[in-house]
Amino acid sequence: MDVRKEFETIVKTAEKLGTDASNFMDKRIASIIISGNRVIGLNNVPGLKVIPTTFEDGVQVDMEVEENVQIPFPIHVCTGYLEKKGYQRVIFNIRIRKNARVKFTAHCVFPQAEEFTHDATSNVIIEDGGIMEYYDEHYHSDQGTITLKTTTNATIEKDGVYKNTFHLTKTRVGKLDVKMNLTLKENAVGELVGKVKASKNDDVNINETIYLNGEKARGLAKTVVVGLDESRVNVLNEAYGNAPYSRAHISCEEVTKGEKVIVSTTPILKITNDLAELTHEASIGRVGEKQLETLMAKGLSEEEATELIIKGLLM
Repeated sequence: MDVRKEFETIVKTAEKLGTDASNFMDKRIASIIISGNRVIGLNNVPGLKVIPTTFEDGVQVDMEVEENVQIPFPIHVCTGYLEKKGYQRVIFNIRIRKNARVKFTAHCVFPQAEEFTHDATSNVIIEDGGIMEYYDEHYHSDQGTITLKTTTNATIEKDGVYKNTFHLTKTRVGKLDVKMNLTLKENAVGELVGKVKASKNDDVNINETIYLNGEKARGLAKTVVVGLDESRVNVLNEAYGNAPYSRAHISCEEVTKGEKVIVSTTPILKITNDLAELTHEASIGRVGEKQLETLMAKGLSEEEATELIIKGLLM
């Protein structure tokens, strides 16, 4: 497959997730497109350094937003794989310098994969006063044979802000293993939000961990998972209050539908400083009867009403 056709295929698939393909052509917008172990599209902007390095099974990308720089448009990152079988390793090393500000819009698209493993690692450092938002959405095949491993290690320095959102709700999951480790220093803020829809025999494991290591640090880990059919879901969310006046909240909401679904959620809260405050809420259950009755009274079937409620949860 020539690069142009490969580029078009990946971008068109990304459009199914709602991205605007013109962003990859706009010279004002920083973007990078990875296919397999090659970079097939790259555009840089002032204030941003992007250095990609390819290796046998994947790509490493080193990114740095310079001090006091505010990138005006979200950086678009698209990672794809168009073969049916294979392995792809992607490493992102991201550093946000002091008082810099940036948003990322990332899409991972594997529309034809049948026996495929995507192994991604993101190492993030946000310096004092820096702000970073990362929105990550996935589009898989309907085969359900993809193995997705994604690990994020983020350190947020004094007064920094980090927000990470992960979505896999529009296609089959396959096997998913998500690990997010967030370390917050003095007065730093961190948010981890994950939304996943598992169906058939999908296997989902999510582990989000927040370390409150700085005074007045604040963290949130929120997970919403819908488990259908015969899927298996395991969520482990952890928070560690290690500094005075630090606060974190863990929230997990899991909705099930199917006699063979297996779903579990485990919160772990640990305080090593008696001035820290940690809270959690968790729920597992079927779609609410009152919601169903209200929608069915308006003419929807039970299946239609259930699907509408699930869509609302995952938006």
